[in-house]
Amino acid sequence: MTAPTIAVLGAGSWGTALAILLARNGTPTLLWARDGEQAAAMNAGRCNPRYLPDITFPAALGATADLEQALAAADDVLLAVPSHSFRATLQAIAPYMTQTTRLAWATKGLEQGSRKLLHQVAAEELGQELAPAVISGPTFAREVAAGLPTAVTVASRDAAVARFFAGRLHDTTFRAYTSDDVTGVELGGAIKNVLAIAAGIADGMGMGANTRAALITRGLAEMMRLGVALGGQPETFMGLAGLGDLVLTCTDDQSRNRRLGLALGRGTALEQARQDIRQVVEGVQTAAEVWALASEHGVDMPITEQVWRVLHQQLPVPAAVEALLAREQKEERDAGLGARG
Repeated sequence: MTAPTIAVLGAGSWGTALAILLARNGTPTLLWARDGEQAAAMNAGRCNPRYLPDITFPAALGATADLEQALAAADDVLLAVPSHSFRATLQAIAPYMTQTTRLAWATKGLEQGSRKLLHQVAAEELGQELAPAVISGPTFAREVAAGLPTAVTVASRDAAVARFFAGRLHDTTFRAYTSDDVTGVELGGAIKNVLAIAAGIADGMGMGANTRAALITRGLAEMMRLGVALGGQPETFMGLAGLGDLVLTCTDDQSRNRRLGLALGRGTALEQARQDIRQVVEGVQTAAEVWALASEHGVDMPITEQVWRVLHQQLPVPAAVEALLAREQKEERDAGLGARG
C-alpha cells in the first residue's frame, strides 16, 4: 500500500529538513517554495542550494512553486512557514482542505498583533472541528537533514492525527513522541526563542556559564508560569518542547535567536544584527506578543520583559541587565509557578 503523499509548505531550512526526513522514511513528499526559480533549482540539483546545499534529496521528494499542484497531489499537509505568514498560508490552502486532510505545522511563534496561538488561528480559518498537530522540540534543521539523532513532540487533541504524523517522522534516528497538550507545546516553542535572545546577550557580554545556567533555569520558570496560566500542562514544559528546546537554543550558535542576542550583547544594533543573520528571527516579534500575554494574565516574566524592552523600546542592553540584577532577593520556591514569580 502506497503511503499518503504529504505536501510540506515552506522551503526554508526547517521545511526542507522535514521534507527530506519524510521522503527518506518512504513518504511521497512535495516541497512547496514561493520562488519558482528556487523550486526549479531544487529539482535540477536534487538539493536545496539556498539552505541545505550538501544534503541530497531522496528519490521520494520533489519540489514545486505551484501551490495548487502541491495540494491537489497531497493527502496531508505540513506547514513550515514563518509565524507572520501562517494565517495567510491557511487562507491559501483552505479551498483545498477536505474532511480527510490531516494538517500539522512545525511553525514556532504567536500571531503578530493578536497574541493568538497558532491553533487558535487555524480554528478561525479552517473551523473548530479540525484537529491539527503541532511538531516542536529541540531541533536544528541541518542535523535533522543529516540524520543525526533527534527527538520531538507531536501534539494534537486527536490522538490519531498525532500518531499519524509521528509515525511518518519517526525512524531509527528521529524519535517522535505524542502528546495532547497543544497549548503547552506551542508556548514552549515560542517562548524559548525569547529566552535564547537573553542567553545570547549574556554570552555576548562575556558574562559566563554561571549566568547562562541561571537564565535557562529562571527562564524555564517564566515559561511554565505563563504556560500553566494559559492552560498548558506543567510536565510539557519539562519535556522536549519546553526544557529540551530551551537548552538547545540557549546554548548552541546554530540558533538564530541566540546569534541575535550575541550580536546585541557585543554592541551591534538590532537591525544590523537581523540583516547579518539573513533569516527570520522569530524571537524578535514573539517577545512583544509573549510580554503582552504575560501582562494581560498578570504573570511575572522579568527576563522576557527586559528582552522586550531591548528589542522594542530601545532600552540599552546594560540597563536591561542592571534591571534584572536589581530585583529583590527571595526564596527560590517563591519564584516558581505562581503568577507573580
